[in-house]
Amino acid sequence: MTDTPELTIRPATEADVPAIVAMLADDPLGATRESPDDLTPYLAALKRLTDDPNQHLVVAVRADRVVGTLQLTIVPGLSRKGATRSIIEGVRVHADERGGGLGTRFIEWAVEKSRAENCALVQLTSDVTRTDAHRFYERLGFTASHVGFKLQL
Repeated sequence: MTDTPELTIRPATEADVPAIVAMLADDPLGATRESPDDLTPYLAALKRLTDDPNQHLVVAVRADRVVGTLQLTIVPGLSRKGATRSIIEGVRVHADERGGGLGTRFIEWAVEKSRAENCALVQLTSDVTRTDAHRFYERLGFTASHVGFKLQL
């Protein structure tokens, strides 16, 4: 993982779940779909993630406080001559830390981890309303090359 005197990026643990869920819920979109009052489904999800070697749920910790989270999924595939790709999901930075470079560190970590996993492509999606996030990802070299679709089940 990544360590500096001020910040550590490490795998998430059960003890981190309340802070992760609080960050997921701390925006207009997350407030409508997250439930910090009942951590049961999140703890079950963490178990599934931890058991899957292609899932990397990490947290950024500064001064013993979780200040960010990100999930990186490694996806083997047949397209692109059997290329493996990675998907960045659930990027959140605590409100107190925004604008300080943590988001950039997270994405750099995810790209380097993807390279180490021999991925040919890193992809992510961002809600159409998150225009600031779109500018952020474009500044880091990502291109808005596709249109995404969802089907709620």
